[in-house]
Amino acid sequence: MVRLAVIILTKNEENNIEDCIQSASFADEIVVIDSGSTDATQAKAEALGARFVVHPMDEDGFAGQRNFALTQTEAEWVFFLDADERIVSEAAGKIREIVQSDAKAAYFVERKNIVFGQMMMHGAHRPDYVCRLFPRAEVKWQGKVHEGVQTSLQEKKLTDVLRHCTYITWEQYFTKFNSYTSLAAREMLEKGKSVSSMAVMMHAFGGFFKTYVLKQGFLDGFLGFVMSFMSMMYVTVKYMKLKNMQRIKANDSMRGGTT
Repeated sequence: MVRLAVIILTKNEENNIEDCIQSASFADEIVVIDSGSTDATQAKAEALGARFVVHPMDEDGFAGQRNFALTQTEAEWVFFLDADERIVSEAAGKIREIVQSDAKAAYFVERKNIVFGQMMMHGAHRPDYVCRLFPRAEVKWQGKVHEGVQTSLQEKKLTDVLRHCTYITWEQYFTKFNSYTSLAAREMLEKGKSVSSMAVMMHAFGGFFKTYVLKQGFLDGFLGFVMSFMSMMYVTVKYMKLKNMQRIKANDSMRGGTT
């Protein structure tokens, strides 16, 4: 029988992990890859039968965590699930059917995002497709922040599979905002990317126009405006952190050259 492992990446997800695991209970195995939780994530996950593996996140970021996770199961198929995501019960049958038929492909599943309790259907948080289901040996991950898959498999789509319970509090939002902008800036720095002040402004206002107007974020009401504005701020802060890292690196190089 072809086996399916659901893999969940965590760090301090005690408020999410139980609902997440329960939504994946149809899988043959659930593996949690944890990057250093200090709360009750491990106890709650193991109480529900998940296998818990501690693996600190290294310089390879989220892609490195996902690639490591692929080595922690012998199941032929894997489904990657974030702790703040839930698999829709009606989708479980579709997933099992694909796995049992061994219909090899990289499956992009539709994810509907719930932001501060509101389902977002437009703008930056409109329903999106993320690659999560595939044969374990056929895929590798790349990218530190917004990681993606490398595969030669045919790509297919599955509709209405995930609910993404993104943010409950603004404190939670800004914690992730700060972490992700720093990771993105560091990744750009390592790739040698630079940006001018004018380009920062153009990218920022372009991002707002894209999410609020072109992607119709205005149809999600006031929260649609706020999240489009925050999308603009994300771009701004990401590039400003890059510019600051470049300034520090240049200063360090100058000091090193004068000693």
